[in-house]
Amino acid sequence: MLYNKNQYMPVSSGISVNNNLEIGGCDLAGLAAEYGTPLYIMDEETLRANCRDYMLSFSSNYSDVMIAYASKALSVLGVLKIIGEEGLGVDVVSGGELYLALKAGIVPQKIIFHGNNKSPQELIEALQAGVGLIVVDNLQELKNLEEIAGRLQKKASILIRVTPGIEAHTHDFIKTGGFDSKFGIHIERVCDFIEEIKHCNNIDFAGLHAHIGSQILEVNPFGFAVEKMTELIEKIQKRNHLEIKILNLGGGLGISYLERETPPPVAEYARVIGQELKYNLERRKLPFPKLIIEPGRSIVGRAGVTLYTIGAVKENKNIRKYLFVDGGMSDNPRPMMYGAKYAADIVSKISSRKNEMVTVAGKFCESGDVLIKDIHLPAALSGDLLAVYATGAYNYAMASNYNQNPRPAMVLVGQGKSRLLVRRETYDDLTAKQE
Repeated sequence: MLYNKNQYMPVSSGISVNNNLEIGGCDLAGLAAEYGTPLYIMDEETLRANCRDYMLSFSSNYSDVMIAYASKALSVLGVLKIIGEEGLGVDVVSGGELYLALKAGIVPQKIIFHGNNKSPQELIEALQAGVGLIVVDNLQELKNLEEIAGRLQKKASILIRVTPGIEAHTHDFIKTGGFDSKFGIHIERVCDFIEEIKHCNNIDFAGLHAHIGSQILEVNPFGFAVEKMTELIEKIQKRNHLEIKILNLGGGLGISYLERETPPPVAEYARVIGQELKYNLERRKLPFPKLIIEPGRSIVGRAGVTLYTIGAVKENKNIRKYLFVDGGMSDNPRPMMYGAKYAADIVSKISSRKNEMVTVAGKFCESGDVLIKDIHLPAALSGDLLAVYATGAYNYAMASNYNQNPRPAMVLVGQGKSRLLVRRETYDDLTAKQE
């Protein structure tokens, strides 16, 4: 095992007998030879450990809790099957994600359907599948759902998505809890919204949902969210005379992408939410609702590594040295979208001194196609393999065919074995839907 293993590396990271980086007992050079690059690698040990950490931590701090994996982070059949095996539910935000969750064998009652603009067809699919909860985002959606549920002779169990007005310290593009958000009902308008629900015949109001943002590296914002939501629960009980059966506090716990980033452990996150929730409910003499937590990134992020082959090495004298890799913005758009930063290693030089400052750039026809700006690595040569860490979340999920490049394969590794989760696309795949 690596003596200096960082939090952004999969827990099974080590050094192979060939002195290469290995994950799940698999030498990454061997994986590149077998599957090609770019290659998404998912570590089964890290994935299962994260699921179990959430299940144990929250059940130890609150009696009635469900962990629902936020599948938008990575919606792949093989991953979802593992999620289900570990006892988690799943939240989905589209008909496609719902389809994959069902195909992976997730129990429909443990599926939560989110989204700020669900189509009528998606609402039909959710009701016909028998999903456990639909999170209603706005008045038009409530009207649509009431009409469709009536037509299908179904009863829709819903949560109201609440905008609680909490600004977590994260990028503006991934803040969702502030008042100026495209998501949810303003916290001051929720009681009026509930009165609209009372006029519905096919809606079962179950409770509230709030999500304050993503990649949050401190626990205080979650404590504030609990306080604001319990204040709202008390207000609803007094004004609307309704009991809140479910409180869904979303997800948002961050992960380590760089050595300097130190997110709180899941156990601390669970302790703060559990204690704050029990304290605030007890002092207001409120009944305890079922608690739902929706982690995504913190389940799959660290489990993922993307493997590239370095092509050209280019030096702009006295300015910058570039390492060009065979992927880039089409398999990882996050650096271009919101300045995401990553750590990386050269697979065959894992123990070498990192004495060169370089910039890792992709192969795509965009000047902004830069994966990592100014990273210290050992001297690299054309043909070397580069492993970029913590790419399990929102990389494959947001991949594209930009410049008509086929999307990479994905493999699951564990106990010295690898298994294909997603095959590499071919040129024929690029034209499969074209006439």
